[in-house]
Amino acid sequence: MRTKPVQREPLGARIVDGIGDFATLTPARFAITVFAILVGTFTLLLSLPISTATGERAPFVDALFTAVSVICVTGLTTVDMASFWSPFGHVVIFVGVEVGGIGVLTLASILGLVISRRLGLRQKLIAAGDANPLRIHRGPVAEGQAVRLGETGGLLLTVATSVIVIELIVAAVLFPRLLLAGEDPGTAVLHSFYWSAMSFTNTGFTPTSEGLGPFSGDPWFLITIMVSVILGAIGFPVIYTLRRSLHPRRWSLHTKLTLVTFALLLVGGALAYFLLEFFNPATMGAMDPGQRVLQSFFLSAMARSGGFSTIDIPSLDGSSLLVTDMLMFVGGGSASTAGGIKVTTLAILFLAAFAEARGNDDLEAYGRRIPSDVLRLAVSVVLWGATIVAASSIAILLINDDERLDYVLFDVISAFATCGLSSGFTQSASDPAQYVLAATMFFGRIGTVTLAAALAASTRRQLFRRPEERPIVG
Repeated sequence: MRTKPVQREPLGARIVDGIGDFATLTPARFAITVFAILVGTFTLLLSLPISTATGERAPFVDALFTAVSVICVTGLTTVDMASFWSPFGHVVIFVGVEVGGIGVLTLASILGLVISRRLGLRQKLIAAGDANPLRIHRGPVAEGQAVRLGETGGLLLTVATSVIVIELIVAAVLFPRLLLAGEDPGTAVLHSFYWSAMSFTNTGFTPTSEGLGPFSGDPWFLITIMVSVILGAIGFPVIYTLRRSLHPRRWSLHTKLTLVTFALLLVGGALAYFLLEFFNPATMGAMDPGQRVLQSFFLSAMARSGGFSTIDIPSLDGSSLLVTDMLMFVGGGSASTAGGIKVTTLAILFLAAFAEARGNDDLEAYGRRIPSDVLRLAVSVVLWGATIVAASSIAILLINDDERLDYVLFDVISAFATCGLSSGFTQSASDPAQYVLAATMFFGRIGTVTLAAALAASTRRQLFRRPEERPIVG
């Protein structure tokens, strides 16, 4: 009796299934792999002779650093972006920024969802929460979350439409201003889309070597850039919520915490810059009151993740540099184009401190109780960020022992938080120091979300509880 031969799946199908299984079983490792592949691909593209203005192959450290900065939407650079790269190189950078701004947030989970139809509930929860790691291990989740499981498609549609619509509107607003500045229509179109993409993705690259110099005091241009940066920094889940309803009573707790904390930091940062730089002749000392207010708010918004600057950063007072360090470290909203530890993480820590001061056992906000695992993840994210910043700063100071600590710390935090502001250290740093900064950008971008996801995924249910003992704290 003859038996039928066992039919094997085609090689392509087996590869897809393998990738799907990898994404299902180890989503955090899958995310890191995707980021690494993207960095490697864009490093290769930028290493091609056609990518440079001179037609020569770019040094590896410059190609790698730029690729990491592009994919991580950081904005730090080791070269003059406007003059070093050719039109082909700028196209590669533009595409990379768009992929980084959107894909860095959703590519790992969404790609896994697309390439494999066998992804389990946990991975769908990751996609639905848009990098919210708390959905991985809690089983059934209250549908008062930022994004419900059944609304995954709506979130993805919001991501796509918000990027297209917002960037088109920003480009349309900037186009006439660039014409008035003397640019020909063709150049104005290209530059308006470039400014739009680099502001919404919070990257901070500029299409010309002058940067924001020609528009340093122009409210039309600066306010448009600032609004675009803020829209990219508040996060796609918040945009999704606002698109559905503008009534605060219908907002999720995540949306309320994000908007309130974001606004407080924006206004508080602006007030700090206004007061600290009021008499500084190298920055705002010679400005009129209106310009001081405008520049203070612009710098406060850019310090969160935007990366653009109308003020010479090294000329800032030491106290202002410290304020900028703190704003950069916090960054923007979760699941946004901004970096940092995120504003909701800061809000959770302050709510915990407030609850402890009042003697409350529960962590509460806006009539909702916040589970203790949220606080644990917030603490983990902050410790992870502080560890990256400390380790990178120490490594760079060992490599370049003659550099100023405040400048090194400034650029390290900017790299970790994917901000892009620089004290000038990055371009003058040695190759080993630039490699450290590149690694800082990479781990800063994927670290907070991926570590939190890994911690959440690794949580296991214990069938017993150990005896309790309280150490002395404080």
